[in-house]
Amino acid sequence: MLSPDELPPLDAEEAARSAQLAARIHQRANRQGGWLPFSEFMRAALYEPDLGYYMTDRPILGPAGDFTTAPELSPLFASCLANGLVDLLTQAGGGDIVEFGAGSGVMAAQVLATLARHDALPRRYRIVEPSPMLADRQRRWLERWSGTSALFDRFDWLDSPPAAEWQGVALANEVVDALPVDRFRIAGGGCEAIGVVSTTNGFGWQARRADAPLAGAVEALRKRLPVPLPNAFVSELRLGQRNWIAAATEKLTKGAMLVTDYGLPRAQYYHLSRNGGTLCGYRRHRRVEDVLATPGAQDLTAWVDFSALAEEASACGLDVGGFATQAHYLLSVGIERELARLLEGAEESDRVLHRQAAATLLLPGEMGERFKVLALTRGIDGPVAGFGFRDFTASL
Repeated sequence: MLSPDELPPLDAEEAARSAQLAARIHQRANRQGGWLPFSEFMRAALYEPDLGYYMTDRPILGPAGDFTTAPELSPLFASCLANGLVDLLTQAGGGDIVEFGAGSGVMAAQVLATLARHDALPRRYRIVEPSPMLADRQRRWLERWSGTSALFDRFDWLDSPPAAEWQGVALANEVVDALPVDRFRIAGGGCEAIGVVSTTNGFGWQARRADAPLAGAVEALRKRLPVPLPNAFVSELRLGQRNWIAAATEKLTKGAMLVTDYGLPRAQYYHLSRNGGTLCGYRRHRRVEDVLATPGAQDLTAWVDFSALAEEASACGLDVGGFATQAHYLLSVGIERELARLLEGAEESDRVLHRQAAATLLLPGEMGERFKVLALTRGIDGPVAGFGFRDFTASL
């Protein structure tokens, strides 16, 4: 990973916003005795109104941004996802699609276009976007994309999950990895919280005795692992994800949520070889070593513990409908057919790009195994489309 000094410098506007956000975080730390749980730092760095990474109008996706998601890479991903949604919407009795964190809006466009091709359009396509800047960008892009068609009329924007009862399918692609985490270290049979303190040069790390919620969560984790965690083992926990799942699905009466993200089942996530955890930063498509540097100007992310996510979902009244690697899921919902459709009549240069994108989505060393797909259902009986090729639910 790179240090911030090895990256291009921030422009004046980015630097000013980051400095303003850093000042706010310093003030909060000082009000709390000079120490903040890392989850509070991460929440501010990503979601502070007007200043957090996801709350400004700076580009974050694509070549001009800091990272590229599967829908931005190729239309193959969203087209395959939509193929699976056809059956899921039928099982749900129709209804809406609710997408959390729609990024640029590209996936929403590709999903809706594919569903139109299958004559299986949802009643509404609702985008939950807490960032006014991103919502406005999505709205303008999707309006241009839809042109003279009526597809744009199906879109709604919400700044929080639906408040009224609904049925259908929720989508969360690379959303959970950006939910704040708390860092911990095993120490003396218990655990310490690794938090953030102010320093003369910005922010630094400092460990202290974990509070009851974190200590209890780490103790519960240790009891579920096949091998004891040794002293000095460092990792992270996402304590707030149950609240997120509960809010996201509280009003879902019948349907499913599909979660796609990079992550692992618990036993692999907390394997001794992963001492140090998975937390990292991204800026200009490069991993950044110092996640405390330039708050608001770099993405912060940690892998998803899919076992914990499934358990939290169960506590919220959801069932696990399937769990698979991205490669197995995409193969099951027809990526070979979708690739053949894209290649038909395409220029040779485009054919090369489509094949390269398919390889990135499927290969184990790329996104194929690092990314997983978890189906969470409510009121749906029978198999969920996309998990027939290979279902890894038993590994959770």
